[in-house]
Amino acid sequence: MIVWISFLIIILLILALDLGVFNKTPHIISSKEASKWTAIWFSFSMLFSGAVYWLYTTEYISNPNHYTSEVAAMKFITGYLIELSLSIDNIFVIALIFAAFKIPQKYQHRVLFWGIIGAIVFRGLMIFFGVLLINKFTWTTYIFGAFLLFTAIKMLFTGEESEFEPKQSFVYKSLGKIIPITSITDKEHFFIKIENKTFATPLFVSLVVIEVMDVIFAVDSVPAILAITSDPFLVFSSNIFAILGLRSMYFFLANMLEKFRHLEYSLIAILSFVGLKMLLHDYIEIPEWFSLGFIATSLIIGVLVSIKMSESQ
Repeated sequence: MIVWISFLIIILLILALDLGVFNKTPHIISSKEASKWTAIWFSFSMLFSGAVYWLYTTEYISNPNHYTSEVAAMKFITGYLIELSLSIDNIFVIALIFAAFKIPQKYQHRVLFWGIIGAIVFRGLMIFFGVLLINKFTWTTYIFGAFLLFTAIKMLFTGEESEFEPKQSFVYKSLGKIIPITSITDKEHFFIKIENKTFATPLFVSLVVIEVMDVIFAVDSVPAILAITSDPFLVFSSNIFAILGLRSMYFFLANMLEKFRHLEYSLIAILSFVGLKMLLHDYIEIPEWFSLGFIATSLIIGVLVSIKMSESQ
């Protein structure tokens, strides 16, 4: 409990500094600033893997799976890379949502900040119930594995899908039935008063749509991390660090999303790998170094091929 409470306090402090100090004044985040923060978040995540190594050599954390400190650190990094790679699709959808609701660039960070607060809560609940299911009913591992493999095959053979239309979505239409929606943006406010009536601004609408879409994406990413480990602390911490870095990655990639369209094949490879790993875990034991190496290599190849393909077009 000490470790869990300390971890949550650290995350809340980081978020408080983020909104209250570093981004107190709304501003357009440049590619240079975004690249700096992307590097900072990645470095911070790698440093935390050192903290995981230390925690699993001490009595400060329960270790139901009896991982060695080296294995625990590798599982954290592997889970982090899986979540980071599966967030690429999320970035494309976020860009579509901001464009559809015409959210000014300088207010996009505020929307993503509060989106992360919600994502931490919802991901925490999904991870809790996912770990509970796997530990109580071991056969659910096969269900998760089959689902991930099905998702990978669907991505491979579906081809180009129609783009997500935020204003035509069920979430947008349902929200309009609950509270009046206005197209007027008043600075960073989520709600405004018009003739003594409260309206939701495009910022709030985009926040709700992003939040729901994140839950949908988590249906893939949470089982993928559970294929690596069912240790709740490793699953949750790796997931949260990836989510925290998602904002800076979005602003870093916002102007060059088209260059990374071919990363989808890396995601297919990763989903197929973790799906097969879950289905065959009783028959084949895959070393942690191999899992980490496969996922890292898939991402690197995907990035290089995407850049090469975009340059040749």
